[in-house]
Amino acid sequence: MAEGIEQIGRVTERIRESIEKVIVGKGDAVELALIALLCEGHVLIEDVPGIGKTMLAKSIARSVGCTFHRVQFTPDLLPSDITGISMYSQKSGEFEYRPGPVISQIVLADEINRATPRTQSALLECMEERQVTIEGETKPLPRPFLVLATQNPIELEGTFPLPEAQLDRFLLRIKLGYPAEADEHTIIARFREANPLDDLAAVVSAEEVLDLQQLVRRVYVDAAVEDYLVRIVRATREHPGIELGASPRATLALYRASQALAALRRRGYVIPDDVKYVAPVVLAHRLIASSHTRLRGHGVEQIVLDIVRSVEVPVEETLAGPPV
Repeated sequence: MAEGIEQIGRVTERIRESIEKVIVGKGDAVELALIALLCEGHVLIEDVPGIGKTMLAKSIARSVGCTFHRVQFTPDLLPSDITGISMYSQKSGEFEYRPGPVISQIVLADEINRATPRTQSALLECMEERQVTIEGETKPLPRPFLVLATQNPIELEGTFPLPEAQLDRFLLRIKLGYPAEADEHTIIARFREANPLDDLAAVVSAEEVLDLQQLVRRVYVDAAVEDYLVRIVRATREHPGIELGASPRATLALYRASQALAALRRRGYVIPDDVKYVAPVVLAHRLIASSHTRLRGHGVEQIVLDIVRSVEVPVEETLAGPPV
């Protein structure tokens, strides 16, 4: 496994360096995006306009050697505009499937909350089962398959909130935030003459990405750490400030994300700090706060942090360590 961890480190470092040619001063967000890539998990990038949400998604897509399509979500977008459609061909005398942009390894769903719920739901089967069904015929999607979605949480006019079923299918939610002053000067210098995104090329192949995803699943998780993360998830279902707690899918997401973080930090085993680090970005967007919590102005992110602090951490003596 040591060789596998070293391979993950080398390859992800190339991807990171490629993305950071465009994205300045957002190392944490880039690391979270790499976690999603290693888990083949979907990412919701949420922040105010002009922060670089679409730029981050494009940088990821161009840095890996995967097929890529961008879909600009609008109120008049139809489900068939995403999944494709069967059309009658006069030449062959048969119906032929014309694939939509979802038949791709990386799909950028730009401003996803601007499409109607009917159109948003076209992605549900794709995101969970990695397949698409057109007129009763099921077609597998290419692997790896990732949806990178962006949305603006401030401008709500003409938007449709994502349903809980779809939010639960995103491995994690990333927020970028405004850059530091020094980083903003760097952005000006870097973009002064040209957009560095235009020169970005793939630094790894799709096959390498698939190999990394298999290696990450072999990262060791001790029974005590597994119990720790399960207790965190279960605590969200019992918290008085939460109306809808995290699902078993969230438990698996927290498990996989913790493995990926450990691998990124060049460890072949998960420690409680890995779970603590990824818990807010994996769990918060899946929870619904109670009306009392919303009236008091408390956010679900803070509740998750409170839960993480309240759940007893396994002590080092109880951890068996990775098998030799």
